[in-house]
Amino acid sequence: MKVNEEKALILGREKIGTLLVQYATPAIIAQVASSLYNVVDRIFIGQGVGALAISGLALTFPFMNLAAAFGALVGVGASALTSIKLGEKDYTSARLVLGNVIILNLILGVLFTVACIPFLEPILYALGGSDDTVGYAKEYMFIILLGNVFTHLYLGLNAVLRSAGYPMKAMYVTIFSVGLNAVLDALFIFVFNWGIAGAAWATVITQAITTLILLFILSKRNQVVFITKECFKLKKKIVLDACAIGLSPFMTNLVACLVVIIVNIQLQKYGGDLAIGAYGIINSVAFTFIMIILGLTQGMQPIIGYNYGAKNYHRVLATLKKGLIVGTVITTLGFLLAELCPGLMASAFSSDEQMIDLSIDGFRLFMMMFPIVGAQIVASNFFQSIGKAKKAIFLSLTRQLLFLIPSLFLLPLIWDLNGVWVSSAVADFLSAFVSLWVLMMEVKYMRKLLKTT
Repeated sequence: MKVNEEKALILGREKIGTLLVQYATPAIIAQVASSLYNVVDRIFIGQGVGALAISGLALTFPFMNLAAAFGALVGVGASALTSIKLGEKDYTSARLVLGNVIILNLILGVLFTVACIPFLEPILYALGGSDDTVGYAKEYMFIILLGNVFTHLYLGLNAVLRSAGYPMKAMYVTIFSVGLNAVLDALFIFVFNWGIAGAAWATVITQAITTLILLFILSKRNQVVFITKECFKLKKKIVLDACAIGLSPFMTNLVACLVVIIVNIQLQKYGGDLAIGAYGIINSVAFTFIMIILGLTQGMQPIIGYNYGAKNYHRVLATLKKGLIVGTVITTLGFLLAELCPGLMASAFSSDEQMIDLSIDGFRLFMMMFPIVGAQIVASNFFQSIGKAKKAIFLSLTRQLLFLIPSLFLLPLIWDLNGVWVSSAVADFLSAFVSLWVLMMEVKYMRKLLKTT
């Protein structure tokens, strides 16, 4: 055990740049790989089923966001709490966090499925669906909901494994998962001709197998955090602490669910079914870059969480600075791709010329302010990593509630469909300004602490 404890202590000793490469690189690869779940599904569905199937798939985004919200409530909170406990050298509590993650994900996964299935079709119509698209959405989402518990467990367990000091294992598991999903997608859609249902079954089967693999890995006792009989006891303090930290990404995803509903309704009003499909394409690409940033923040999180717990504030600030720089570079690359070659990206998902044309306009407007998005995400997630849930929640919700939702109602009145696209850019600009201002205040406070220690 001393060897493994020493592994955790490296977070407080090794060079920040080295740690970021060690932790962030596999986390980024894992997140990119994870985002390919949706990208691969949409490419195969678009090319193998049709343009309206992509639009139907886009109708399921609110469900995905809502499921992700509950997954983040447990997974992200537990991940940050695990790192903090390791920084405090409280290894027993770190293991209890793991057991509580499993129990909570099982409960939430089952409850979510039971609550959604009876009302699936009317909800899809309310989300902007039409007679041409709801059938595709219902067929896909029903299967996804059946396997929802595996999605919760997979995301939660992978987050804990990464935060416990095993980012490479978490990365390999994710890459395996994406590879298997792609193979099953191709088999079920193009060989068995299962259509959009094939993509859903590929996802569910893949995540079930991956969950079993993670449980096997975390059952081994040759690591700091592992599964024991004793850890399967719900501890009120652990549940409340994890949920408090995870409340920020929970609220973010919950509001994102509301945002997607409004977006779909506005797109249906100003552009029709194909505009919703175009949004699905744009969102897939933009989300891939956002996942890269989230991978970066996940790599930063164990370093920041450990050193904050150990009161090594100079290392916390050094990690933050590097993260802000890298995050900005990544989203700037996304911006350049959206502005310079939007048609090339759209054509990968669909051969429908009208959908491609809609996607080209959408890409250029939707991602117009993308260079500053990276810094905004890093700033917001920084407060999660140090356990300051209230500030994280405030920053996470500012973009969606204060800036994006009002823009979605006001700007289309001026610019029709283009107003829907540009709403995102307006929200990105305003929220980045607020996030960086709040971050500057926190940095000043931390520097004061450094002077007194």
